[in-house]
Amino acid sequence: MRLATLTVAATAMVALGTVPYAAGTASLALTSARVSIEGTSNIHGYTASSTAVKIAAVDVDAAGEDVLGRALEPNAIRAFEVIIPTASLTSPKDGIDKNMHKALKAAEYPEIRFRLRALDVAAGTATGRLTIAGVEKDVTLNIKVKRQDAGLAVTGETALMMTDYGITPPKAMLGMLKTDPKVTITFELLLGPSLG
Repeated sequence: MRLATLTVAATAMVALGTVPYAAGTASLALTSARVSIEGTSNIHGYTASSTAVKIAAVDVDAAGEDVLGRALEPNAIRAFEVIIPTASLTSPKDGIDKNMHKALKAAEYPEIRFRLRALDVAAGTATGRLTIAGVEKDVTLNIKVKRQDAGLAVTGETALMMTDYGITPPKAMLGMLKTDPKVTITFELLLGPSLG
């Protein structure tokens, strides 16, 4: 159901694990991540979340420099893509996961992807391409980035319409329960330099 909204993932950004890097670039690793989806229906609200975020690609122009500091500068991040396994989105309420995964077409499209195009820390925005249920759209995420100790804490949110991604808002109880197509995706990420 509403999880379709997820995508979070989107938005979100970021991941578990590291990616090899080429000369002149540096790699980032995800220390922790959580992407959540919130939505409403004519009966109650709902939430779903995932911590199974992975980095698919990363390229920070930071050879010989502090990668975390450099990542905050304009045009320093040349590539950044994250993946959220669609089926990893789960809700604390019984009966929601099955309908949500069906609405998100998880069997056919097992991943939600966000590919960063531009990060503007001063403006508090990250723009990129979000792919959910096989449909790719441009999105702008409202973000906050804070340097803390040896990492970068990234938080933010964006609102999406399920229908923009070809997702039919779930219904239940013979149509008596109707899900609002608008969902809000929030994310909390902690990134650090790769140790590999």
